[in-house]
Amino acid sequence: MAEFLLELLSEEIPARMQTRAADDLKRLVADGLKGAGLSFTEARAFATPRRLALVFDGLPAARPDVSEERRGPRVGAPDQAVQGFLKGAGLASLDQAEKRDTGKGEFWFAVLKKKGGPTADVLPGIVEAAMKALPWPKSMKWGSGSMQWVRPLQGIVALFDGKVLAGEIAPGGQMTPVKFGDTTRGHRFLSKGEFPVVGFADYVARLRAAHVVLDPAERKKIILDGARKLTGEAQVALKNDEGLLEEVAGLVEWPVPMLGTIDAQFMDVPPEVLTVSMRTHQRYFVTTRSDGTLANRFVVVANNVARDGGKTIVEGNERVLRSRLSDAKFFWDQDRKVTLEERLPILKDIIFHASLGTQAERVERIVKLAGEIAKLVPGADAAQVAQAARLCKADLVSGMVGEFPEVQGIMGRYYALGEKLPAAVADAIGDHYAPAGPNDRCPSAPVSIAVALADKLDALVSFWSIGEKPTGSRDPYALRRAALGIIRIITENKLRLPLGRFFEQADLLDFFAERLKVQVREKGMRHDVVDAVFALGNEDDLVRLLARVEALQSFLGTEAGRNLLTAYGRAANIVRAEEKKDKGLAARIAGAPDVALLEQGEEKAVATALEEVERTVSPALEKEDFAGAMQAFAGLRAPIDAFFDKVTVNVADKPDLRLNRLKLLNQIRATMDSVADFSKIEG
Repeated sequence: MAEFLLELLSEEIPARMQTRAADDLKRLVADGLKGAGLSFTEARAFATPRRLALVFDGLPAARPDVSEERRGPRVGAPDQAVQGFLKGAGLASLDQAEKRDTGKGEFWFAVLKKKGGPTADVLPGIVEAAMKALPWPKSMKWGSGSMQWVRPLQGIVALFDGKVLAGEIAPGGQMTPVKFGDTTRGHRFLSKGEFPVVGFADYVARLRAAHVVLDPAERKKIILDGARKLTGEAQVALKNDEGLLEEVAGLVEWPVPMLGTIDAQFMDVPPEVLTVSMRTHQRYFVTTRSDGTLANRFVVVANNVARDGGKTIVEGNERVLRSRLSDAKFFWDQDRKVTLEERLPILKDIIFHASLGTQAERVERIVKLAGEIAKLVPGADAAQVAQAARLCKADLVSGMVGEFPEVQGIMGRYYALGEKLPAAVADAIGDHYAPAGPNDRCPSAPVSIAVALADKLDALVSFWSIGEKPTGSRDPYALRRAALGIIRIITENKLRLPLGRFFEQADLLDFFAERLKVQVREKGMRHDVVDAVFALGNEDDLVRLLARVEALQSFLGTEAGRNLLTAYGRAANIVRAEEKKDKGLAARIAGAPDVALLEQGEEKAVATALEEVERTVSPALEKEDFAGAMQAFAGLRAPIDAFFDKVTVNVADKPDLRLNRLKLLNQIRATMDSVADFSKIEG
């Protein structure tokens, strides 16, 4: 068994693309190997800023002979279909095909035999096909070439069983093909020239000697361990940031963490601004004090080994940060000289959307909507809601938000607190964009809830009104996120808010239903139970809807629930089968059965049990006691079982009796479907 090593060396690959590209390359090459009839024991993928690497272990030195069957058209099919089959199979005539009876007729079959051969012969083609199929989010051409790749390709290591594969990749145009070889390069600054490798273990060792850590997981550990050591010595704590750690590990091949200091003059700037400057703009790790507040130290990860121990690198990064924070401090000081109220007229000059007017007009809509919502939010002060809604977009025209758009809303809160506005108003301004994602904090204060819901509902209703709806691949206005935010705010705060009151478009309620289905399924709710409750329709109270889902799922987890579901299925199946035969039957079997026509004791027992269930279920549903409503159904199990054991439904010589018994079965279905559509539930 042999090893296959592949490295694709290029200019710098964007960090956000590396992991996906390495996985895609591994998948594509693995698919190519399997398609060639080649098995392997293990496949691993790696990425650094300048290279993608793969190693496949346990490949055979030679490919076995394989045969493949292809089924063609039915015998006697039109000539066009036959010729297409022959061409696809590479056959000259039907004499080379086989005729077989499949039990569903006679069909033509082609048996294609592929001769084996050295594995090394097929690997170059597999590599080339994988490279052409790799789905980069963005790619480029370079020089006179026509090849698309993420960045200019510089070299390819392709070794099978320690030997260089015979192959090359042609960029096209007048450019020289990149031949497969056994030489690579190390760190751009810390190593010189090319060096040969003979296998994966040698490749990893030689890269390390050339200041390249191949494994991203190892680079992350080096960064994390080094940063924690530095911050521990400085008596500050490293703020956990997995996303930034992943990104920084994709920016360096030889990570060297270093500790920098923020000038004291900037520490009165809001910590969110400092964090954005460090994390988003400079890729620095933030630190905190023991009380959780922002500390004046940061961790920068260099891609170099400095002769002076990193002093110059740290000073350079401190200087860059100082320049950026000087702008932030200037805006912070200047913005506080103008009140949020004084900024409102400027919103008239800012277009929110060409078809939806200005930001000022949007604010008017949010104020009105927030006022209506506030009536349904316990504890929401109407005056504070109106004030927060009116001021929530004012910071968009501040200098700070103009320079750092990531802190919109957050800065509005700071400015409101500086103006001594009520804390609830300031918090609502700061919270009205939340939650921005599944891990973001959800507003919980009454005023914040009203304004945050109004902001998101306005976006949804407004864009729906002009036909700007999300599609499978596009959601430029983040309307899915807005809907999920509304769902979280309502459900986490157990807010009894009839959503239908705030929009007229029926399909907008359907849009919410789809988003809610996704959310509850992720929390472990059965998809069929969710569908069964949603199928009732016309439910816009999300808290009530989820309570019904939870009660139904709990009931179906009991033996009584499972048995009753089986009984429901038998009743519903009989009724559906008869309805298919007789299109007018559905109207005739609606309503309760005729008591006078109930002959057998088992029929009467079911009718009595249904009456008792209806007496119990209706009040329970009105009180939203869904668990009680479900439990009431448990009494149906025994009489329904007895009914199916003793009673014949389709009595051929007694049409009135047959119709009445179908009415009884239909009543079972209708009674249970008043709580959920049990036909949606999988047995």
